[in-house]
Amino acid sequence: MQRWRGLEEIPQDWGRSVVTIGSYDGVHRGHQLIIGRTVDLARELGVRSVVVTFDPHPSEVVRPGSHPPLLAPHHRRAELMEGLGVDALLILPFTSEFSKLSPAEFVVKVLVDKLHARLVVEGPNFRFGHRAAGNVQFLAELGPTYDYDVEVIDLFVSGEAGGGEPFSSTLTRRLVAEGDVAGAAEILGRPHRVEGVVVRGEQRGRELGYPTANVETLPHTAIPADGVYAGWLTADGERMPAAISVGTNPQFEGKKRTVEAYAIDRVGLDLYGLHVAVEFLAYVRGMAKFESIDALLEAIADDVKQARVLTADAETADAEAE
Repeated sequence: MQRWRGLEEIPQDWGRSVVTIGSYDGVHRGHQLIIGRTVDLARELGVRSVVVTFDPHPSEVVRPGSHPPLLAPHHRRAELMEGLGVDALLILPFTSEFSKLSPAEFVVKVLVDKLHARLVVEGPNFRFGHRAAGNVQFLAELGPTYDYDVEVIDLFVSGEAGGGEPFSSTLTRRLVAEGDVAGAAEILGRPHRVEGVVVRGEQRGRELGYPTANVETLPHTAIPADGVYAGWLTADGERMPAAISVGTNPQFEGKKRTVEAYAIDRVGLDLYGLHVAVEFLAYVRGMAKFESIDALLEAIADDVKQARVLTADAETADAEAE
């Protein structure tokens, strides 16, 4: 997959393409439907598929300080899109100047002059251009003038976790914030994941016999509610079952909110300085302060036991599904 940052990186000889545009934070199942359709149509037409997205999130430029928690950083989104068969990813730097482009100017500068769009695929709520004045109807109205078609894809409706709402990043962020990582995974099509570098913390876990990777998460990351979770820690390409703690460590009067992952049954791991990923499979319990260290150790042992069983069951189910 080709990756471009800015219109100037698009090859001058780039031919016609099928294009979809959006923030695509999380690349959830609704996004997968749109992007997958974009890829399929491009192959049917004998052209290439392009996803157009933005950095930073448009809301941060239009309303500074309103940047939403992110479900996936750009490099992760790119990996997921490449897995869906996308030919090229265009990340447009979203500046104040860029935000002032009218919908018609956006169509000409991006879709027509640079990407030579043959077809544009979007969800029904797609908005673009200055003050989000453009919509799919306007996009379609310009199609005959600039020789492209538009296809609108209705998103699947989520199940029990979403209460019948369409798949959306907003809904997914809400579920993550509530600690409903199983519900978020239903929408994402995979466990919610956070990334960052392992840094030195207070080393309380090591003192208690459960050394944890203290993950300094990337800016604006969507972090689950405080509590203990079952999931996985991935480092150096190895995915390890883990018990994960999110919170301020109330047992020791902690102040800083952290994400810490204990790789179950692994001894002697040295992860300091490594970029790692933490995936959240299931909520185990809320964060709590215990009456004694012994009570804390008993709770941690139970957390690890539950996480071991939950991750093993999930891996078995995944293997049987393949």
